[in-house]
Amino acid sequence: MKSIVFAAGLLVAFARLSTSQIAILHIRVVDGEGAIDAAGSHNARPLTVEVTDETGRPVEGASVSFHLPEDGPSGTFGNGLRTDVTVTDSRGRANLHTMQLNRTPGRFAIRIVASKENARAGMVSFQYIAEPKNGAAPASSSRSGPSLVHGRLKWVVVAALAGGAAAAGALLAGKSGSAATSAPASTTPSTSAGVTIGSPTLSVGKP
Repeated sequence: MKSIVFAAGLLVAFARLSTSQIAILHIRVVDGEGAIDAAGSHNARPLTVEVTDETGRPVEGASVSFHLPEDGPSGTFGNGLRTDVTVTDSRGRANLHTMQLNRTPGRFAIRIVASKENARAGMVSFQYIAEPKNGAAPASSSRSGPSLVHGRLKWVVVAALAGGAAAAGALLAGKSGSAATSAPASTTPSTSAGVTIGSPTLSVGKP
């Protein structure tokens, strides 16, 4: 009789253990899916996930890990790493509040893994880093302005120098022409003008 009661107690304990063990987990995003944030900012909305068992009941105490990409559009969590771990509450929910985004625009995936005892579940949530605003001037335009101004100034200086050279040439030409017209003709000594020598006169006075 005692052996029968003992066996029955083992069966009840085993049944309770079997019913308390979770076989399958389900995970879904409750809030924050497809969020779009500015480049270099913190996420405006927390990412909230819910973990349930095979019957749809919330699973409390499940470990939920979040993983960010190593390159491209990505960021870091509040701990400064690309991986963060939290635990579900009594409603089976886990929240990811802090995420510092980098400045690479585009879509990126956050891998989410939930585990409790021997059961595991995983999924991917997509987030977006927005493109820079259209009002922001590209870096190349800020450099092209001064170069264009310098180019124009260069041609103005060249034109001025060319005009000055032309004016100087004209001035020199004018001076040489005027010198040629105003200079007196070269003269040679006249051969018509001669030297006249008169007859010598000798006067002798009285002694």
